[in-house]
Amino acid sequence: MELGKKYIGIDIFSGAGGLSLGAIKAGINIPIAIEKESNAAKTFKRNHPETIVITEDILKIDPNSFDIFEPLIVFGGPPCQGFSLSNSKTRNKENENNNLYQEFIRFIRELKPKWLLFENVEGIISFNKGDTVKQIKRNFEELGYTVNYRVLSATDFGVPQDRNRFILVGNREGICFEFPDKIKSKVSVMEAISDLPTLINGQKDEALPYKNNTASSYAKKMRNGSEVSRQNFVSKNNELVVERYKHIKPGQNWKAIPDYLMQNYKNKDNCHSGIYKRLNPDFPSVVISNYRKNMLIHPEQDRGLSVREAARIQSFPDDFIFEGSLMHIQQQIGNAVPPLLAEAIFKQIISQECRNQN
Repeated sequence: MELGKKYIGIDIFSGAGGLSLGAIKAGINIPIAIEKESNAAKTFKRNHPETIVITEDILKIDPNSFDIFEPLIVFGGPPCQGFSLSNSKTRNKENENNNLYQEFIRFIRELKPKWLLFENVEGIISFNKGDTVKQIKRNFEELGYTVNYRVLSATDFGVPQDRNRFILVGNREGICFEFPDKIKSKVSVMEAISDLPTLINGQKDEALPYKNNTASSYAKKMRNGSEVSRQNFVSKNNELVVERYKHIKPGQNWKAIPDYLMQNYKNKDNCHSGIYKRLNPDFPSVVISNYRKNMLIHPEQDRGLSVREAARIQSFPDDFIFEGSLMHIQQQIGNAVPPLLAEAIFKQIISQECRNQN
């Protein structure tokens, strides 16, 4: 029996579908996904047309209406602004998004999957002095799940990006999840994107040929049979911003910009280290979650990252097409769980599930 016909998963708070893409690659069917944001839901549906994508507020959804009983796994990542280390203004116990994980728990209680996967930002570990994670763990244990969690680095699983995610996996049959082994080699930014088209500030081409240079093994994997590079969209920055770019070398940030070009900044001390960051071609990328607002710079060209470049750095294949305005697409990419990281976790779950059955 094919894996895809054997295992069923449900994706809640799905976003554009990074977790689901990894699950599908691991052999899990996704008949239902839930995503309130319309553009992300359209992206999910375009790339997974066989999935029913529900765009209702999750508080109004009855999981018993799915006609799916005891699926293999329910997974997702509730909105996490209140847990994030990157924005101190929203990191507090009163942030209403912090309670959306209770909806995740409700779905687990009602659907009773064999496995659950709960992902979030690494900041959840220290939030509320660690009590939040302890409470979440207790919630799942009270429902009969054996739980294990860890902060994983995407670079350890073939993703060309230094991005950490909190991953919690639970099993209802007493299995303690064993996290997958790390990949020894790291993928650099240029290994990820060097075969993509040369672009200029503000360029927007739906399809362009790949460069003639030899693609890396990672790039070949991301091409996934595509004959052209799709969605080569770059934000258009004003001339002052582009002039600032010219002063920044690979690995440097806004601190390399001459003072006379930064006069509109009243207090540069408040600038985040990720602002005006030119990616180092020889290392994995910094986190690209806010790559439009942070104005992350191409390693060699004086412009921001294109949609396809950012998608590559997140490990989305080139045939994965995003829906919505450029701003919405950039946000979807930045918010996503890297599919290669997700695939490694789901494959490990399938492996332990198979061993348990034998």
